[in-house]
Amino acid sequence: MSHMQPLVLINAVGLTPKLLKFAPNLASIAQKGWYRPLSECLPAVTTSAQATILTGQNPNVHGIVGNGWLFRDTMEVRFWQQANQLIQAEPLYATAQRLSRLKNQPFSSAKLFWWYNQGAKVDFSVTPKPYYGADGSKAFGITGTPNGLSSDLEKELGPFPFSTFWGPMAGLACTPWIARATASILEKHQPNLTMAYLPHLDYDPQRFGPSKCDMRKLVGELDEACKPILDAAKKTGARVWVVSEYGHVDVIRVVEPNRLLRKHQLLEVRDGPFGENIDFFNSKAFAVCDHQLAHVYVKDPENIPKTRDLIASLPGVSKVLGEKEKQEQGLSHNRSGELIALSNPDAWFAYPYWLNDERAPDFARTVDIHRKPGYDPCELFLDPKLMFPKLRVARKLVAKKMGMRYLMDVIPLEASIVKGSHGLISTDYENCAMLIGDGPNPPDGKIPMTSVRNLILNALGFET
Repeated sequence: MSHMQPLVLINAVGLTPKLLKFAPNLASIAQKGWYRPLSECLPAVTTSAQATILTGQNPNVHGIVGNGWLFRDTMEVRFWQQANQLIQAEPLYATAQRLSRLKNQPFSSAKLFWWYNQGAKVDFSVTPKPYYGADGSKAFGITGTPNGLSSDLEKELGPFPFSTFWGPMAGLACTPWIARATASILEKHQPNLTMAYLPHLDYDPQRFGPSKCDMRKLVGELDEACKPILDAAKKTGARVWVVSEYGHVDVIRVVEPNRLLRKHQLLEVRDGPFGENIDFFNSKAFAVCDHQLAHVYVKDPENIPKTRDLIASLPGVSKVLGEKEKQEQGLSHNRSGELIALSNPDAWFAYPYWLNDERAPDFARTVDIHRKPGYDPCELFLDPKLMFPKLRVARKLVAKKMGMRYLMDVIPLEASIVKGSHGLISTDYENCAMLIGDGPNPPDGKIPMTSVRNLILNALGFET
């Protein structure tokens, strides 16, 4: 292996070929090198896409079948887990480290805000990680390695603006912070591989739909936020590559499979003082909804045909995959549902299972990404039915500061408020994921997302 030129990989989620013209800084990288549309993995959602980019495998191998799934050993649905060990194939930073050791050459890497960051075989990591009190309270925070890196970055850059990373206040502020943190690590530590996740284009296109957003403005803000990384890369002699995970689409329909399964006595609930919760042990079938895909778990094989017919009957469902189809799509894995439902391009799956909003669980009206048994983009909104919702939030924050218990119940239950989604493999060349790089040109046309890993390893000087 010859001298390794450092490489920075920016994950500009939501950036597509048709949007690149609004990003002059990133477009200039493509003009000096190349860019290619990517054929996404299924599902085209954050954690599955990131795992595919990093491992070069589809979900049937790396096991990240969505942003969340049923953990069958405990019968719990968990979303947004952080343990790197959940990825069941070797990520490229671990491969590069292993190959470097074989040649007795040093290799270091940094991973900022990519998912499954805790326990990752990287030298520098930063990831969102709130603190949870025994009384149910939560305090925002970030963590990482080595010990003290996160606190040093917050001393240098100010506190990470956590409320802008997800929730009703999600927006621009977190992206420039991550970019400045990336630049700081680049200049101080000069890793061989630096990976940074910049989420800015994932918010308004989901809230309002891409056609109702000022994409020129949003992409311009992302591009401007990248400047500290590009400047630091220039100073340190690093090359810059850019990858994205998916493009967004407009949606006009909500599909609610769990309510249908409940009406047909396949989904059971346990009612209690905090509303209804799914009884996963006694339910015959339930759906774990994740954007435009839903894993449908069916307890007994004899209930699969009935469940499949019910799900297929829902308006907005395009396909229901059985075992054969799951294998064809690279989604045959123990973590996957017995059935997998795909929506039409103009529809998405919502998780609600209660039939009366008065019995909705208390977490439904809050930002609670770990407790909800499905992905909930309604968390990007304040409930428009509330009088003075921001005043309500302010009062809750006062209660929090006074040490009182509180419930930040400001999230709407009406899923139709969401106008954008993603998750299906894009059929065109303009509104799909993309890769910007330099060096030898990949083949023309769409290249598989599974190819990104080896292209990066080759760029680092490793033969694959």
